[in-house]
Amino acid sequence: MEVRYPPPMSLDTISSERLDLPLLSAGLMEALLDGKAGEVGRAIGATISPSWLKDNAWLLARRARQVRVNPASEPWLLRPIVVRRGARPVAGTINFHGAPDERGMVEVGYVLLPRFRGRGYAIEAVRALLAWAERDPQVTVFRASVSPNNERSLHLVGKLGFERVGEQMDPEDGLELVFELPAKRSSDS
Repeated sequence: MEVRYPPPMSLDTISSERLDLPLLSAGLMEALLDGKAGEVGRAIGATISPSWLKDNAWLLARRARQVRVNPASEPWLLRPIVVRRGARPVAGTINFHGAPDERGMVEVGYVLLPRFRGRGYAIEAVRALLAWAERDPQVTVFRASVSPNNERSLHLVGKLGFERVGEQMDPEDGLELVFELPAKRSSDS
């Protein structure tokens, strides 16, 4: 009997206790947009559901365009949230909106499929992504923009210590509350 193991995780995969956050390169994003979910799933060691692919097609297209314009931004962009159990389902998506800006700020974005909510996956994924980013000396501050009606995300950013610094009107999402958190440095401890 053949025993199958998930492929070895690359250096582009961020891992936490229960999750893997593999980087989707521009090529993998374009393959997903071409309907090759099975091939990409095998490449990253995950099961990609049709609902995840449908819900994230716009984001895949946006992030693939960003990488084409600025290849150096790729490591900061799209990562599926893969649960390390069973068939290794993709539970959601996490990313920064781009590489650090001139201020050293990176904005985090995340979403979980409804059936994976309420299990602590979002906060675990955000913590892992922030810890990864803190290794880059350019990163000085994290930002999260949250709808005032999104109680789950408001709770998450509060739990992580983000402080509200203002609000903004997003052309796609409407009113958002803006939160920031200074990056921790090992020399800060």
